[in-house]
Amino acid sequence: MPPDDPYASPPPAGLSRRQVMTWSALAAAAPLGLVGRGTTAVAGESPDATYQRVFLETLTADPDLRRHDLTGREFLYRPRQLLVARPDVSRVMSRLRSYGHPVTEGVGFGGVARLRFAAETDIPALVTRLRDPQQWPGQPVPLVQPHHVLVGFGNIMGNPGGPPRVAAALPAPDPARAGEGAGVTVGICDTGIWRQAGSRHPLWLGGSYLAEVDDEDAVYVGADVLALQGGHGTFVAGLVRQAAPGVRLDPEAALNATGVGDEEMLVAALGRLGPQVSVVNLSLGYFTQDDQPPLPLVNALAALPGRAVVASAGNAGTSRRAWPAALERVLAVGAVSAGSTGPVPASYSNHGEWVDACALGDRTSTYVRGRLELPGQPTRHFDGFAAWAGTSFATGHVAGRLAALMTGAGLGAEAAQAALVASPRWHPDYGVLVA
Repeated sequence: MPPDDPYASPPPAGLSRRQVMTWSALAAAAPLGLVGRGTTAVAGESPDATYQRVFLETLTADPDLRRHDLTGREFLYRPRQLLVARPDVSRVMSRLRSYGHPVTEGVGFGGVARLRFAAETDIPALVTRLRDPQQWPGQPVPLVQPHHVLVGFGNIMGNPGGPPRVAAALPAPDPARAGEGAGVTVGICDTGIWRQAGSRHPLWLGGSYLAEVDDEDAVYVGADVLALQGGHGTFVAGLVRQAAPGVRLDPEAALNATGVGDEEMLVAALGRLGPQVSVVNLSLGYFTQDDQPPLPLVNALAALPGRAVVASAGNAGTSRRAWPAALERVLAVGAVSAGSTGPVPASYSNHGEWVDACALGDRTSTYVRGRLELPGQPTRHFDGFAAWAGTSFATGHVAGRLAALMTGAGLGAEAAQAALVASPRWHPDYGVLVA
């Protein structure tokens, strides 16, 4: 088992619930332990293409993940599981058995029931059949869905197709901005946070959050070799603090260090947010079957009244709705790039009338120490800072500016969110531009 952080002192003797979950997921994804060594180098391949390929190989090797590959309707899901609204459980179970599918009810989450199949089953086909009104004459169609997996949008979470880049250290925070966001706590549901984040980044992250073992990002796959998304949550945390240096943070783990999670992990992370959290940053997301709103997330966010929720629109360069960003109460954030005469829409950013705001997606922030090894590519050595691009990072900035607006205008979270999106849209498909 790789250490949580090879630069830190040995970890506690016992593993937390979060660590067990993370390492189980890493162990299931065989190529992760072989990043840069166990996959084949391709002559002439760009670092971005290699990064993507290694990630896809990781998904393919994961026995607890399936891909629905119909063009334009792609999504990822857990095998042998079906999620059902609780009022519909008995009739769905009865109907499945009439189809010849014996099922059992497992432990549910997010206000939905989970049905388990003993054998491999074409879950998307079953969902399509169960959603067909002709199957339910004189009855309402039951609410059913796969158990979706969060990995991003056809690429790695938080990045339009490339790995983080080595960057110089950030300058110290401006003392004159110390009051921006003061008294506001931003919850960050992501890969968790590096064990050494506070001590390695005392000016930016030190004292800004309560260090808890089950919030730690696993970061490494062995020695000091970085997992593909190890440090993503620490990067986002630094962006929030750059946008509002006075905020406090509540990091929670919703993804493993590869950037892979599922709806159960995200719902659990939302449930662990402290009561002081007023802004929730979700630099993650996913597509769903038939582009339907995800039942567990609808329920989980309904249980967070009075909080502003900010989520990334995704990096597939499509207008297809991504979740949870496309939910009505969520502030969906796209990305822009720096152009010669001003910002321009980022080619990788998802877009559409459902996107509420946008910000620069290519940013430098706090990161981790370690090396990223990709087959056939030069090793990248990181010493605590990185540059990275994606709607994930535009989202972290917008969440921080929302917190700053709360303190600057004396507004509550929901009022500040409403005020921000009330400004004129910079672009019909990208929403308000947040500087």
